[in-house]
Amino acid sequence: MDTIPLTVAGAEALRNELHEMKTVHRPAVIAAIAEARSHGDLSENAEYDAAKEKQGFIEGRIAELETKLSNAQIINPTLINADGACVFGATVELENLQTGESTTYQIVGDDEANIKNGKISISSPIARALIGKYEGDIAEVQAPGGIQEYEIISVKYV
Repeated sequence: MDTIPLTVAGAEALRNELHEMKTVHRPAVIAAIAEARSHGDLSENAEYDAAKEKQGFIEGRIAELETKLSNAQIINPTLINADGACVFGATVELENLQTGESTTYQIVGDDEANIKNGKISISSPIARALIGKYEGDIAEVQAPGGIQEYEIISVKYV
């Protein structure tokens, strides 16, 4: 399996979710299954079926998180020395040349991406257009409404 790029904060968030799944959700669903079993006939017990389904989801998510963390390449943006280039972990301030609007994004892994928090996935069209560019460069992004041009105002590694 390929390595999964994560920032330090993203890896910590996945570790926290894994810990919660193992210490909170897994014991709760085991207790719910035990409670449903105590009601008797399992063939017509909707609570039992729901609890078993939830258990399958939880166990699947635990396995997924463990796999991602074991294959993670954790990158600390503050330690990057990319000489001003847009790279994974960089925080980039952009100006849309058509609208004049300014936005700031951090380029992160797929699991960390959250556009509302200014974090875009490394595999997104905007991030792919930015990678390797420098402050002052123009990035052309193929968007559903046509090509958008962005000027890179600044690149920071925070």
